[in-house]
Formats: sequence, structure tokens, C-alpha cells
Amino acid sequence: MSKINIIFIILSVVSISISVILILIDRYKTKNTIERLNIMLDRAISDDFMQSTYDESMMSALETKLGRFLSMSLTSKNNLTIEKDKIKALISDISHQTKTPIANILLYSQLLNEQQQLSDNCKEIINQITKQSEKLDFLIQALIKASRLETNIIAVIPKSDSTLDMVNNVYNKINDKADKKGIKIIKPYEDCIAIFDKKWTEEAIYNILDNAIKYTPEEGKITISITRYEMFCRINITDNGIGIREEDINSIFKRFYRSIDVNQYEGVGIGLYLSREIINKQSGYIKVSSILGKGSTFSVFLPR
Repeated sequence: MSKINIIFIILSVVSISISVILILIDRYKTKNTIERLNIMLDRAISDDFMQSTYDESMMSALETKLGRFLSMSLTSKNNLTIEKDKIKALISDISHQTKTPIANILLYSQLLNEQQQLSDNCKEIINQITKQSEKLDFLIQALIKASRLETNIIAVIPKSDSTLDMVNNVYNKINDKADKKGIKIIKPYEDCIAIFDKKWTEEAIYNILDNAIKYTPEEGKITISITRYEMFCRINITDNGIGIREEDINSIFKRFYRSIDVNQYEGVGIGLYLSREIINKQSGYIKVSSILGKGSTFSVFLPR
């Protein structure tokens, strides 16, 4: 074998050895980088991430960028927490500061109304003060509930429960209001076990029933039914009231929205908005079908 061939073989072996060494070093560096990235992400997930000083000569550009991103994300999260705490404090202040004045207005109105020497005109004014105070109290409390839901200050905690028991509880709370208008509420008899927060779902169903009573004429009828499906329980609330225009159906769940057809009725347009927020937070949804002048059906779907 000639010297040239020997030299060529030696150079080839050396080149291959160097290549293998470089590949192993690169794999080692890559493995270390992946491990460091994994540790950074684990710390970020567990809220234990701390910003460090990164040297690009020692770490990859990817690690540096990821570190900066996680640091920015941590700052944003802290800012959101601070803002949420501020909103929570503001809502609590509003609730506390308005409760006593409204209660006092209602109390003084009742005391005035008990006076014997008042004229009919004064009594009517006092009745209006009482009615508007109650309306204001309802509006403030509804806004507070909506704000707490929107900011996740109040958590909706769904669990397996009976929809029939929940509907019966709502019926017991609202039946007196229906009786005053001579409206008959037909209760369901079938049950369906669904996943929902009982307290908040009762409020959602109550708001829908309250609307049905409000917009159903005297001696009317409201039917509640429960249907079991493979993945959902369906609660239908059907009335023979004034109905809803087709162009209004997509808007009735907006905050403060009121159709031109209901201007003569009392209301602030927040009950259905609150109901939808509650149901949506439980992975459920609401559907509406209506014929103007004949009535409406609100269908609440709760996951099983």
C-alpha cells in the first residue's frame, strides 16, 4: 500500500472520528437545551418561574426568547390578578354602599304609606318611589352577579344532580307570582340527572320563568318539561305569551336589550343575559323558538 493511500485512510478515519465527536457534542447540547426548556416550562406551569440573566454565548437563542416570553407572561398574569382584585373590591364596595341606602328608602316609603292623612296622590307617589327603589335594587344586584360571573370572582361548580328537584325548587319560589296573574304552571314529572351548579342554575331558570310570567297574559299557561338525551338534559319552558320577533331572537340575551314590543312591561333587560352566562359557564346552552303573538319556548341544555 502506497504512502498516499495510507495518508488518505488516516485522514478519512480522523475526519469520520471528528464528525462523530461533533455529532455527539451537538446531541449533548441539544439534549441539555431541551432539558432546560422543559424545566423552564414546568416552573412556568407551576407558577415558580423566576427571571434569570441569560448569556447568549452559553444558551441558545431559543432559550433566551422563551425566558423573555415567560417573564412577560408572568408579569401580565400578575397584572391581571391585581386588576381582578381591584374589580372584586370595587364590586364589594358597590354592593355594600348601595344596600343600606336602598333599604332605607324602602323602609321610609313603607312608613310614609302607613300615614292615614295622606292624599291619594301622595300615596301614588310613594308607591312609585317604592317600585323604582325595588327596580334599582334588582338592577344593582343583577349587575353585581353578572360582573362576578364575568370576572370569575364567583365560580360556577357543576356536579351531578337532579334537574327535576332543581325545577321544583324554582317552581316553589315563583308560583305565587304566577298565581297573581292567574297563570297556570304545569310542572314536569320526568327526571334527568345532569352536571350543573344547582344554586346558579336555579337562578337561570327562575329568570326565564319570570320573563314567561311577565309576558304571558292573565289566565295563561306555562309548561315545563324535561327530556333526557344521550349527552344532554333538555329543560323546555313554553308559554302562550306575546312571543318574540324573529329578528329579536339573537338579541334578547344581550345586556340591557329590550324589544320595542315590551316597552309597556317592567324590566331592565338583564335577566336573560345573566341566564345565558350561567348556562354557558356550565358547558350548556340555550335555544329559543317563538311565534309572535302565540308564545315562546326556551330550551336549556345541560350536559350529563
